[in-house]
Amino acid sequence: MKDATLLSRIEDAGLNASAAWQQRWMDGWLVRFAPVKAKRARCINAVAAGRATIAEKLKLCAAIYAEADLPLVIRITPFSRPADLDAQLTGIGMARIDDTRVMVLDSLAPVSHAPPPADLPAGYRIEAIGHGAFAQLVGALRGSPQAQRDAQAERLAQSPVPFQAFQVVGADGAAVACGQFAIEAELVGLYDVFTAPAERGRGLARVLCVQMLVVAYARGARVAYLQVEGDNHPARKIYHRLGFADAYAYHYRTFEPAKA
Repeated sequence: MKDATLLSRIEDAGLNASAAWQQRWMDGWLVRFAPVKAKRARCINAVAAGRATIAEKLKLCAAIYAEADLPLVIRITPFSRPADLDAQLTGIGMARIDDTRVMVLDSLAPVSHAPPPADLPAGYRIEAIGHGAFAQLVGALRGSPQAQRDAQAERLAQSPVPFQAFQVVGADGAAVACGQFAIEAELVGLYDVFTAPAERGRGLARVLCVQMLVVAYARGARVAYLQVEGDNHPARKIYHRLGFADAYAYHYRTFEPAKA
């Protein structure tokens, strides 16, 4: 995908969807320090070059993260400024972690008008759930601490971009998969698509994603995006089958990879 304007808007939409109430600006850096699992809500985004030196800004940010009891993490994208920021951080010993892909489906029409995918297993169903219930569910499926689940619920409730969450309920009434989307203008982002390990390989994630895209299309979305780790090959295979393609990549830099 070569539409630089669209990719820039998608990057902005991703930042808006991951907005946390614990954030501040630091000379062109958007500094986020929410106590949640997702690094997008607890990292630095170098949106503008600013005027201070990298060393000066790192010193100021280090104090913020120390007070929040979080590791200092910087997100590096094709839009990061200055353009040589990644090289500068490499030079001072910051480790590279979590290679991630932003994938884009540039038209929802084929998915929305195509025949539905294979049905869910007998007795399974998809249903909408609220922000709080979703945060507790995805946190339980991932094994996240209760504090992170509660922080996620509060972040979603206060999000400047509206989210809609769904769960897949098994024949025994237990939730076995989940996902949510955020719509901004004609862009929709898929987030937190997760299937319980024992239920994987049954097509639940694909059916859930199609359902979310159909609902988003009905609400005016026309282009979809998502973010997935580069080595998550099973998930990437599902998204490729739905028509998503790699648009750009990002990663993180930190002095404390074991804690990040």
